[in-house]
Amino acid sequence: MLFSTIVATSQAVGATRSRRAKVEELRTLLAVLDPGEVEPVVSWLAGEPRQGRIGVGWRTLAGSRVDPSEEPSLTVSDVDRAFTELAGLSGAGSTGRRRELLAGLLGAATAEEQDFLMRLLTGDLRQGALDGVMTDAVAAAAGLPAETVRRAFMLSGRLPATAAAGLGGGADALAAFRLEVGRPIRPMLAAPAQSLAGAYDEFGGEVSVEYKLDGARIQVHRQGETVRVFTRTLREITRSVPELVELVGTLPCTSVVLDGETLALDPAGRPRPFQETMSRFGAESAHELLLHPYFFDCLHLDGADLLDAPLADRLDALQRVAPDHRIPGVLRPDDATADAQFDAALAAGHEGVVVKDLTAPYAAGRRGRAWQKVKPEHTLDLVVLGAEWGYGRRTGYLSNLHLGARDPDGGEPIMVGKTFKGLTDALLQWQTEEFPRHERSRDAHTVYLRPELVVEIELDGVQVSPRYPGGVALRFARVLRYRPDKTAAEADTVDAVRALLPGPDSAPRQPIPSDHGRS
Repeated sequence: MLFSTIVATSQAVGATRSRRAKVEELRTLLAVLDPGEVEPVVSWLAGEPRQGRIGVGWRTLAGSRVDPSEEPSLTVSDVDRAFTELAGLSGAGSTGRRRELLAGLLGAATAEEQDFLMRLLTGDLRQGALDGVMTDAVAAAAGLPAETVRRAFMLSGRLPATAAAGLGGGADALAAFRLEVGRPIRPMLAAPAQSLAGAYDEFGGEVSVEYKLDGARIQVHRQGETVRVFTRTLREITRSVPELVELVGTLPCTSVVLDGETLALDPAGRPRPFQETMSRFGAESAHELLLHPYFFDCLHLDGADLLDAPLADRLDALQRVAPDHRIPGVLRPDDATADAQFDAALAAGHEGVVVKDLTAPYAAGRRGRAWQKVKPEHTLDLVVLGAEWGYGRRTGYLSNLHLGARDPDGGEPIMVGKTFKGLTDALLQWQTEEFPRHERSRDAHTVYLRPELVVEIELDGVQVSPRYPGGVALRFARVLRYRPDKTAAEADTVDAVRALLPGPDSAPRQPIPSDHGRS
């Protein structure tokens, strides 16, 4: 297939806000791909090469820019082969060969194809084909229930491979994806609750009420003597957390998959700042700062997969294998006990509690209602779209943040507010140094960023406002911290922001058509 067909589909998907229309455009394309084209095309339309990082940055691309071709001639295979060769380059002479390959690829591309390639290779391709939309499109093209594809994606952790299996072999091929110890699966997520009482009542009291720690999500796999540790984004960090590896190696089992959190504690046993915990995740080796694991789910134990078992059964398994490392929680509490658990979590320095349905299976990769997080203050994980230069004592620093919520249908983040509150001198310095690395464009007052950085915002509430494209605005928003453990695809959606509206206005509504606040 000509590469230009992929580019045209990307443009069509990006031109509509309708989820149904996006899915139909993608379904039409997927249905006519050759089997060998499915994985690269699904990867590209989801926003990255299937080879992952291929060592090409904006500066290299800009230095390789040549005049575009008048007519399309590149095929999907041509582009994929070029990416594979680029990813494999290293050592002496690799820089020159990289520039040569890029010049050849860009010289064979039309102007529209060049634009697509440049945005794809710099991580700036956002046409609204994120995982959820693409999963539905794969299901439609294969004639399969969407839930069948979602489950296979949950277990494989790789959407391109899931798509190739579903389109090539149907339900039987997707059924072959099973929990494999040593291969991470997409984690189950919690949705914000309006209140502790509301979450408790929704499940009729058949709940677990657990501490919500201010830590980092981990997924731990053990097969015999081999232990591997992954982050919430499925990145392996085994080498940098030897204390966790050692601990899991002592558990009374042969194989296990555990879901939980880890954090650093101070001498009094209270959680250290989140940034100190996260500093371990980028390290190549252990530091003196020790991490403590707190597990809240068991997905596999000694040959038995537990994903489809109710949470009550998974907690029984967790109690058998790691009783001393369970997250603090209470089962089937009455109202008073649930309230006391919430107060105890806050007194211990944690964020709040998570209320979980004891009858629910593990629904990985989805933010459903079976897990609901309860905090004393409203917080949202939002995407930084830009920052304005400060004035007064902040002159010379990037200060006032432009904040966006995720479009659930995969489009550009939708601006919902600004804030300069909560920024310490250290954060101002960090922003001013870091933001230009993510710069998309700028004017005299503002540096606009590619939507890559996630920041946790505390707010007093949300109000209806025509000022921003989402139709809502944040009230008294202030920065709590940046979230290097999260990608923009994991930020809160604009629907989650609207859900904080008081009274009848809390019903979801369509974004106001506008380019205001987009970058």
